[in-house]
Amino acid sequence: MIGPIVNGSSIIVGSIVGAFLGERIAERIRSALPMTFGAASMALGIALIIKIKLIPAVILALLLGSLIGEILSLERTIQRVSIKARGLIEAVLPARETTLTQEEFLEKFVALVVLFCASGTGIFGSMTEGMTNDSSLLMAKALLDLFTSAIFATTLGYSVAVIAIPQCAIQFCLLLGARQILPFTTPEMVADFSACGGVIMFATGFRICGIKPFPVANLLPALLFVMPISAFWSKYIVGG
Repeated sequence: MIGPIVNGSSIIVGSIVGAFLGERIAERIRSALPMTFGAASMALGIALIIKIKLIPAVILALLLGSLIGEILSLERTIQRVSIKARGLIEAVLPARETTLTQEEFLEKFVALVVLFCASGTGIFGSMTEGMTNDSSLLMAKALLDLFTSAIFATTLGYSVAVIAIPQCAIQFCLLLGARQILPFTTPEMVADFSACGGVIMFATGFRICGIKPFPVANLLPALLFVMPISAFWSKYIVGG
């Protein structure tokens, strides 16, 4: 289980370093790199989407997941938790002066939560380690997250470190559950799961780049539905 621990630690370390350096990092770097991270998120999303096997199943999962997410107001829930986390962190550590409004802070923070917690690399890296004890994917993700958290922490502050908590929890659950779930999956189910995550990653990239503020957190329930829907579609619709 070393992968989730290293990945979570990289976010904490990166956040502390980035928040501490703050204005010491050149503005052109603080402005340009998030755009690069957003583009990388979209590229990763495309790489995952092209693995799709059953397009109707993935679309149905996204629609159902989005509906459930809107009903449960997942985006707003994460925003409320983010505000409380920011208050707790700033009560202990001094807040840096920033030009971000609360709305801008929440916009970037929620996008980071999805980027760190629901990325294809993190999901499949956790599942891979659970099945094979190979943590190489999560180690690679840890390196990327180290720099990502550092850059965003220059404007969002120490609050970015809090994201390590849900990320570790999700990765541990995936790692432990993979041994029970993956033996019952098919390559088609895994491919459609990958494609569904790719759509979410693509939307996250748009959000990070400031192109379109997709409510990406409300799409997360789709990841729970896509495999069962894919299995049903393959067996009863395609298989006849």
